[in-house]
Amino acid sequence: MAGVMIFVFFVLLALAVPVAHAMLGGVAAALWLDHKPLAVIVQRLYTPTQSFPMLAVPFFILAGNLMMAGRFGTYLVNIARLVVGNFKGGLGQVSILGSVMFGGVSGSAVADATAMGNALIPVQKAEGYPGGFSGAINSASSTVSVLIPPSIPLILYGLVSGTSIINLFVAGILPGVMLGVGMFIAVAIVARRRNLPRSPLEGGFAAFRSQIFSAIPALLMPVFVIGTLRFGVATPTEVSVMAVAYALLVSGVIYRDINPKSLWEAVVDTAMMTGAVMFIIMASSTIQWLLTAERVPQELAAWVAATIQERWLVILALNVVMLIVGAFLDLPAAVLLLGPLFVTIGHTIGLDPVQLGLMMVVNLSIGLYTPPVGTTLFISAAIARVGVMEVVRSLAPFYLVAILVLALISYVPALTIY
Repeated sequence: MAGVMIFVFFVLLALAVPVAHAMLGGVAAALWLDHKPLAVIVQRLYTPTQSFPMLAVPFFILAGNLMMAGRFGTYLVNIARLVVGNFKGGLGQVSILGSVMFGGVSGSAVADATAMGNALIPVQKAEGYPGGFSGAINSASSTVSVLIPPSIPLILYGLVSGTSIINLFVAGILPGVMLGVGMFIAVAIVARRRNLPRSPLEGGFAAFRSQIFSAIPALLMPVFVIGTLRFGVATPTEVSVMAVAYALLVSGVIYRDINPKSLWEAVVDTAMMTGAVMFIIMASSTIQWLLTAERVPQELAAWVAATIQERWLVILALNVVMLIVGAFLDLPAAVLLLGPLFVTIGHTIGLDPVQLGLMMVVNLSIGLYTPPVGTTLFISAAIARVGVMEVVRSLAPFYLVAILVLALISYVPALTIY
């Protein structure tokens, strides 16, 4: 059955069928050919929706949407301009630093690419940045968001693999900073070669001093999330609800920029994003059930152990597979599909599941700005109003940085300390 399911799944993907529908189509075809009742699909669709930890996903999304519904985005960009705007290619550096700070609020690369892209790409182009390079900076730097807590992909990996979400959040901070620093260096080199302008904040420190106090409450959200989890005050689900309350307090009492319309829009956006993620989670659970029923993870792990003797080669093979899959599947879908399989393989070679989770998220995030499916790539190209391939041609230094960070995470376990 597994062979039929995989074949039909990829055929449907090639026909541009949405990922979740392709998953369900593959499972349905396998069950039908094996004369099994299709009612099993309905049962498996229902099961993952009854997970209490899964509630963390919509609440963290809502918290990010509430924070970004008002003036926080403006404060964030201005603070970033003060800190790094004086460097060559200052607005490019602002995009990266903004993504690091934004990641601590939204946990979503797509939300980051949309918000930061709309705020910065038009200004970058007006200052002489090539449209392709502006799109490349935005599409690549937005993926830092998936490592800085609260990270939606890390939550999903923790749920499907049984790994501690708290440990994943803490371990994701250093790789996220490494990725950000690497991209800083890449932009600095390109900016010097192309003689891109500096973009300091108008008003300098005086403007910064008046705005930093306004931005501090929002910038403290990741500190609040990590601190609450690390000291065992609450579970991830409880913290996600507290984050929504915190966002409402900051937006409603401190910023006073939230109104019924913006609140409604934040709720609707959250519902749409949650619906898309949940549909993929539900569909992937049917595939996981079928693969588990046929003992595919165990047999695959045994085959890998018997075929590839060297541990470093197994890690390399896992990374290659993830790079390929990430180019064709959205990040949440790829995490949900590969997580249970790769955890079993990782266990056979003694690979820490937290380290594997960070490898997976960094690896698959590269697919977000890689054709043919790259979500942040297409968003950035659309905002920059240039062709996708024009953006891809400017992405080479960012691919190099991401691969280097991925290699360090894969082979230096100390970098994923939790």
